Amino acid sequence: MDASLRELLNRIRSTLAEVIRGKNDVIDLLLVGVLGGGHVLIEDVPGVGKTTLAKALARVFEVDFARVQFTPDLLPADIVGTEVLNPADGSFSFHRGPLFTHVLLADEINRASPRTQSALLEAMGEHQVTVEGKTHPLPDPFFVIATQNPVDFQGTYPLPEAQLDRFLLKLTMGYPPIEDELRILSERKLSDPLDSLEAIATGDDIRRMQLAVRKIEVKESVARYILAITTATREHRDLELGVSPRGALALYRAAQANALLADRDFVTPADIQTLATPTLCHRILPTQQARYGGQDITAVLRDTLDHLPVPS
Repeated sequence: MDASLRELLNRIRSTLAEVIRGKNDVIDLLLVGVLGGGHVLIEDVPGVGKTTLAKALARVFEVDFARVQFTPDLLPADIVGTEVLNPADGSFSFHRGPLFTHVLLADEINRASPRTQSALLEAMGEHQVTVEGKTHPLPDPFFVIATQNPVDFQGTYPLPEAQLDRFLLKLTMGYPPIEDELRILSERKLSDPLDSLEAIATGDDIRRMQLAVRKIEVKESVARYILAITTATREHRDLELGVSPRGALALYRAAQANALLADRDFVTPADIQTLATPTLCHRILPTQQARYGGQDITAVLRDTLDHLPVPS
């Protein structure tokens, strides 16, 4: 990796760690999502720093940021935008919605109706939106961080598999260690560290990092290891839906990004094993029998990995 790029990545990680205490692994996973050119779904209880992490990321990079609070009455036009009539000449002009940004925080995404959720499909998959037959490209880079609460299901709409498959990673924050939580209390006595966060990178830097990720070498044996994992999920007796080719590519790209963060120019089987759970678990669906039997999807994936030979 280029020395300047390595130094910049280290600064970004350390800066984010000053705001999100005790969660270096979560920060790295979020950066894997950014560098891999994908989107991230964060599922956790309220108050653990999901929104703060998204805001911190947008402030570290000098890019546009928009937050949309998803609610049952939110309409697709509220996110994408709409054609507006000009009374003077009878013409229509497109007024852009908050989707036209670099970093979009879709807060509590599962509270919006399926119709509104589906408005994000084209944007997340193709970085464009189509309104009234006209295609509008989104800014580059474009990155979605979505959050949802796993314990409050009243008034929510579960994300369909097609929507989940658009997220490169799904992760959880968890509670910080006691000592780090003590530092959080102390640091926020007079002010919020997020308020003093300054940009240290640009959108061009993101594109440069994403280009560097694609140059990371993935040997054929490692690529075959990825396909062995995805194929095993399609054949597993406890899984109704296995990993799609898009999921295999997501694991491939995430492993490349993880290697770049580790300052390596090649992917190892350890990268695959590290990223398998956050990259694949939301893409597989247990059978009805497994669900009723309390089968944990993470345990199924771990079991799959344990029974596959690891390339040297």
